[in-house]
Amino acid sequence: MSYVWTIAEQNKGRLREVSFELLCRGRKLADKMNTKLCSVLLGSNVADDILQELISRGADEVYFIDDPRLASFIVETHSNALSDLIKKYKPHTILAAATSSGRTMMPYVAIQVSTGLTADCTELDIEEGTNYLLQTRPAIGGNIMATIKTPDHSPQMATVRPKSSRPLPLDPTRRGKIVRLPLPDGLYDPRVREVGFRMSHEDSASIEEADIVVAGGKGMKKSDNFAMLRTMARHLGGVVGGTRDAVDRGWLTYPQQIGLSGKTISPKLYVAAGVSGSIQHLAGIKTSEYIVAINQDPEANIFQVADFGIVGNLFEVVPLINARLEAHNKGGK
Repeated sequence: MSYVWTIAEQNKGRLREVSFELLCRGRKLADKMNTKLCSVLLGSNVADDILQELISRGADEVYFIDDPRLASFIVETHSNALSDLIKKYKPHTILAAATSSGRTMMPYVAIQVSTGLTADCTELDIEEGTNYLLQTRPAIGGNIMATIKTPDHSPQMATVRPKSSRPLPLDPTRRGKIVRLPLPDGLYDPRVREVGFRMSHEDSASIEEADIVVAGGKGMKKSDNFAMLRTMARHLGGVVGGTRDAVDRGWLTYPQQIGLSGKTISPKLYVAAGVSGSIQHLAGIKTSEYIVAINQDPEANIFQVADFGIVGNLFEVVPLINARLEAHNKGGK
């Protein structure tokens, strides 16, 4: 079977958004190879109508290993289950999300099925004539983009950054097959069990999920000046992020870093103040719905991707915008 697989993720019976983002990536690859796209889910107690959404978002088939022991993510048991499925069906390509679970499970799986894995990809394609998966990711600290192939082993596997693509539109007319499978005996690993869950880096989660992000770069000059961006974010109902330069200078924390070496985001509105627009940073914001740039350099790279650009001194422009936002929120003009 030369199918393309994507690994869906669930939490308490509900699919995570990244499951649909991966289907967008997988659909393009499967169409280029003229093959089927299959979504694989490991979990428990997920209703058929929820699984059907995977088909409505691009999958031709859904394989769901359904077992109460898969309700919580335990890497040993989950990797055993996925590896067993791979050995049985032999897919051509497997895409997973570069989430905490994807980054943990897929290296295990790669070892178990004796193949390679390219982590944290930003671009994927199929090579003409060979059907090799072209896996592009940042290398050498994000200074270059490397394209990797796995010619001697299969399946070809990659993890993909969340928010680096948008889900396909929901198509309720699509039809496909849902296959529920048991967890085979012997694959459950009783040595590890979940005793609790505590989320870390809450700021990191909020910046990836936020609809509005206000970011600053080296042009902010010092940490204190981010106060005006926090004011703007508060008026807009958003969160504050920044470039690697801003984080390296200690003005922001790493969970707020946007770009290849930080977070990939896809907000409805992204406001960049004092951000020059390096290739590494632009790769982290390219799926934003609207980008507004404020920079005094009219040649700044950020203006090449911006929907709206303001050429001017941010220390004059941002306070004016904040004043207008405050008046608007108070019902003024």
